[in-house]
Amino acid sequence: MIAVVDYGCGNLFSLQSSLAYIGAESCVSGDPGVLRTADRIILPGVGAFGDAAEKLRTCGLDRVITELAERGKPILGICLGMQLLYEESTEFGIHKGLGLIPGRVVPIPAPSAYKIPHMGWNALQMTGDHPMFADIREGDHVYFVHSYHAEGDSRYVTAVTEYGCTVTAACARDNVWGMQFHPEKSGKTGLALLKTFAGLGEAER
Repeated sequence: MIAVVDYGCGNLFSLQSSLAYIGAESCVSGDPGVLRTADRIILPGVGAFGDAAEKLRTCGLDRVITELAERGKPILGICLGMQLLYEESTEFGIHKGLGLIPGRVVPIPAPSAYKIPHMGWNALQMTGDHPMFADIREGDHVYFVHSYHAEGDSRYVTAVTEYGCTVTAACARDNVWGMQFHPEKSGKTGLALLKTFAGLGEAER
């Protein structure tokens, strides 16, 4: 069972629909008990970092997610959910994140000729041989919608994309994975990535 964290800041329907399409059992919940019994956790997110972080804290879900990460439970952050995995964000002030991956979230430093937000399809460039990419290829395209991106220790960056500058596209630290793009909106490539996280990928059979 995959639990999709419900804290009022995610596009939950399309994500759950994609999980159902690949045959992954899932539920949407903000109940700590449900999250603790789930096999895997997905932290989605849209909107502003500060608001999302505050909602997680208000619900007490920041502590639950940190606890589960420390126990080794597979966790995937998507879009803003990935950004929340980092230590802090500079979006409209300084806001504390979950601190599961070293680094911080900053504005995309693209030249003025590039429109912000970075929105649309862009190619993935893997920075290493990470299991999350077992069933996709270098250069496969995924769908982005964001104005900020993560920067920090390159050891935890698993993929980048180019948008007038190098943008962090995915990250990982042990059992904690992050995808800046939306796999649920990224066609076959996105479904393959979700399958891999769910343990349903071709490479895991």
